[in-house]
Amino acid sequence: MIDLENTVVGFAAALGAGLLIGIERERRKGTGQGRAPAGVRTFALAALAGAGAAALSQPLLVAVGALLISTLSAIAYWRNRSQDPGATTALAFLVTYLIGVLAIKHAILAAGGSVVVTALLASRHRLHRFSVDILTESELRDALVFAAAVLILLPLMPNKDVAWAAGVNPRRIWALVVLFMALQAAGYVAQRAAGARVGLALSGLVGGFVSSTGTIAALGARARETPALWLSCAAGALLSTVATVVLLGVVILTVWPAGFAVMAPSLLAALLAVGAASAAAYRRQRNEAVPSLARGRAFNLFYAVGFAGLLVGVTAVVSLVARYFGEAAAAAATAVAGAFDVHAAAASTLSLAAGGKLGAEEIRIPILIAFSSNTISKLVAAFFGGGRTYGIWVSIGLALTVAAAWLPAVIWR
Repeated sequence: MIDLENTVVGFAAALGAGLLIGIERERRKGTGQGRAPAGVRTFALAALAGAGAAALSQPLLVAVGALLISTLSAIAYWRNRSQDPGATTALAFLVTYLIGVLAIKHAILAAGGSVVVTALLASRHRLHRFSVDILTESELRDALVFAAAVLILLPLMPNKDVAWAAGVNPRRIWALVVLFMALQAAGYVAQRAAGARVGLALSGLVGGFVSSTGTIAALGARARETPALWLSCAAGALLSTVATVVLLGVVILTVWPAGFAVMAPSLLAALLAVGAASAAAYRRQRNEAVPSLARGRAFNLFYAVGFAGLLVGVTAVVSLVARYFGEAAAAAATAVAGAFDVHAAAASTLSLAAGGKLGAEEIRIPILIAFSSNTISKLVAAFFGGGRTYGIWVSIGLALTVAAAWLPAVIWR
């Protein structure tokens, strides 16, 4: 028996979808003998035909209708006399029919689908410009690599702890790698969108998602080359530590979300301190020339994969040290690891907590130790990369950041 109410809603959704897509195609069909064959009425009728075939609950009739629509589209494409006929309208015609079929049982989904289809059709010039003029070969390659990492590799990763890798969960580790890649790509997109308006500061923030220590050293080298820009370089260097703190929060939420409540006060205090230090650099800067931002890679795949390998190794070492020498020795091992990568060191500690080997309050000190030891490596990079003036300014900001991160732990001990 036909559900009259849902059927009426389905036909209404199909008609609305056909009109919406048809109006967009009507605006592009042109006039005269060279105009496209399908417009608003044709698309509306195609959607209603699909809804009618679906309402009769005859799969064969739906298939025959799809075949008829495809045949008509093929004939129209073959008879099109323009130099660039394209297949967009023909495919949109078939999609509209299928949306009409969908509308009888899933009216809301069909309505949403029609909006997506219309938006794609209306964005022809923008999508063409983005694909041809804006998107580079390396960026397209990065997008494909990221898609493979998310859609192919992530589902294939075993979702269980591996005993020989100190209880590391491969899927959790790869999810963390994917998050790092996504954050790097988001920062790169922000850099491309903003252009040179924010210059070195934004490049420092974006670079921090790849390697804050490396970014500080690179900006220090820029400060040596162009002394007039040392304040801008210092501001960018401090903003790279913002990325360090943000990524640390992401690591906590990904590896062991329960630990975020413990570390949130320290993370917030560190963000406020480094934000104030970078703002101070901006207040002192004058009208320096901002270099243009060159195109590059959306993310550093080797860093992301290397991070995963480092994480497994650090987790194994810290776990073994904690098992045979106690938690104090584990904190020392975490400090050494943090000098190289604070996120890997913190994630190893969090993995132990997730496995029940550490309590919630026991993660605070090892993570802060790792954060502090990582700051020492940044100080070395600042002085060796940018010299005395640059190094002193960056060191003051980093020292304030570390002190602010430790303050909640001291107060609420």
